Amino acid sequence: MGNSAGRSDFEWVYTDQPHTQRRKEMLAKYPAIKALMRPDPHLKWTVLGLVLAQLLACWLVRGLAWRWLLFWAYVFGGCVNHSLTLAIHDISHNAAFGTGCAAHNRWFAIFANLPIGVPYAASFKKYHVDHHRYLGGDGLDVDVPTHLEGWFFCTPARKLLWLVLQPFFYSLRPLCVNPKAVTRMEVFNTLVQLVADATIFALWGLKPVAYLLASSFLGLGLHPISGHFVAEHYMFLKGHETYSYYGPLNWITFNVGYHMEHHDFPSIPGCNLPLVRKIAPEYYDHLPQHHSWVKVLWDFVFEDSLGPYARVKRVCKLADDRL
Repeated sequence: MGNSAGRSDFEWVYTDQPHTQRRKEMLAKYPAIKALMRPDPHLKWTVLGLVLAQLLACWLVRGLAWRWLLFWAYVFGGCVNHSLTLAIHDISHNAAFGTGCAAHNRWFAIFANLPIGVPYAASFKKYHVDHHRYLGGDGLDVDVPTHLEGWFFCTPARKLLWLVLQPFFYSLRPLCVNPKAVTRMEVFNTLVQLVADATIFALWGLKPVAYLLASSFLGLGLHPISGHFVAEHYMFLKGHETYSYYGPLNWITFNVGYHMEHHDFPSIPGCNLPLVRKIAPEYYDHLPQHHSWVKVLWDFVFEDSLGPYARVKRVCKLADDRL
């Protein structure tokens, strides 16, 4: 076993991440971009609709055969729950209520978490800060796979398995790479989620709870929307560590495909990211971009040059105000 083909290590670089300098240049040239750093007025209502849709689905699946429950969990629930995780991503950047109401965003993220079935929102916020501040940072950015993942998941069959098991790796990797103390918000997130799951079980039985958990596992695993996990930062072209996708799946993923724009301006909500590209097209139109998340997954599995090791890594100096 081991790396029989392709890369045998990460792409180590000794430069700072590119987004910091790009941000400075673009704000100096286009100060109007600052006006886009405002809350998304529709985000809270969209999240409310998605949560209610999953609650209705819980009621509808309570009498379904298991095979149909899993079918709808993949086709419908997987899309909704994946979309909710991306809403939580936007909320972690204070996109729902603005930076002046940071606590409201934290509480609302826990509400958006309810259909996912497992506590996620508070822990995501804690680690996502480091992903932006220390992009590719060794021992800091838990979005980057471990050496064990890179070494073992090196053949098409193993990479396919890695994609299926992505929810587990994203959940467990932070505990191994950069463990942090449990916060009060994480405890509260867990208690609220347990109460919600227990309530659904008491009202409608096991199948609705299983539906929600299956929606999360299937929707965040080998699913067309999950192509964004690979598309965003895996090195499809040497020298490029962040990529955008401008296709139609952005409509149900809060424009997470505009990922170059997002890392340039994390405080701009997804709804306004297309305007960044419109204001400053010369900063984006020439960059490599993805046109299909399904093709991203296909290439990841079958191209020898791609795999968990196909990530840029760097040694980062800790900021003084590290959270």
